[in-house]
Amino acid sequence: MNAADTPNTTTENTDIPTFALGGDLDVRRVGFGAMRLAAGTFGGPARDPEDGMAVLRRAVELGVNHIDTAGFYGVGEVRANSMIREALTPYQDDLVIATKVGPMVDDSGVPRFEAAPDQLRGLVEAELRALALERLDLVYLRVGGTAGPGGAPVAERFAVLAALQQEGLIRHLGVSNVDLEQFEEARTVAPIAAVQNHFHVQHQVAATLLGRCAELGIAFVPYFPIGGGFQPLDSPGVLKVAARLDATPAQVAQAWLLAISPNMLLIPGTGSLEHLEENVAAGALRLSAEDFADLADDSTRDATAH
Repeated sequence: MNAADTPNTTTENTDIPTFALGGDLDVRRVGFGAMRLAAGTFGGPARDPEDGMAVLRRAVELGVNHIDTAGFYGVGEVRANSMIREALTPYQDDLVIATKVGPMVDDSGVPRFEAAPDQLRGLVEAELRALALERLDLVYLRVGGTAGPGGAPVAERFAVLAALQQEGLIRHLGVSNVDLEQFEEARTVAPIAAVQNHFHVQHQVAATLLGRCAELGIAFVPYFPIGGGFQPLDSPGVLKVAARLDATPAQVAQAWLLAISPNMLLIPGTGSLEHLEENVAAGALRLSAEDFADLADDSTRDATAH
């Protein structure tokens, strides 16, 4: 089935294949990212929380059972975690909530700094309280501030999360914004269930890390899967395929991600019901060999990928 058959449908995505996150949490491969619930960008302006909660409830109605959030997603009193708690509790049994710790926000609300090892426990405990959970399904150590992957060692900080996992506060661990060296370093500390890095059809720098995760059966969860508002999906190949399939560029970008690797989990974020429906519908889009050839012409792969 292609987008010409089901353009922007509202059909539940329960027929989309699942992935066993961490080996024991079956999540549908089209999920939801909460970054844009509170505001379109870090620092605001804040959105109406009622709109965000309506999006969350609709996402679950459409079959989404993987929500990605973070305590630093929010503006003032408008927080993504609060909306998740209010809209979705009591949580359905199969709902998986992933969160990130590590970044610390500045006065403008932008996460520019990194928490020290002795601050991570407090951040995890704050996530538990905000989400009204006794255990977090998946916690990523998000490293690097606003910079790209690479840099400081991660073992000491990751070990703090591993200790919290042993205490029963965390079910599975992940890493975010890491290069291959940091990923392998973290693996020496504790098993990794998921990696969350910047990756989409026009930004494939993390291709080597994606391949390594696929080899190990580890989920790869790209952030900014449709550009994040920073890189328009306007390359010739994307536009050509979108026109051919009567789909949007964002749908084509998501369909490509789902197709290139079975361990790929999508978490497109939005504060719009319309865009939510569009993103979920992308799970039914199928690309042909011709489509892949057109999209390959656009790629910005780096042979020395992180």
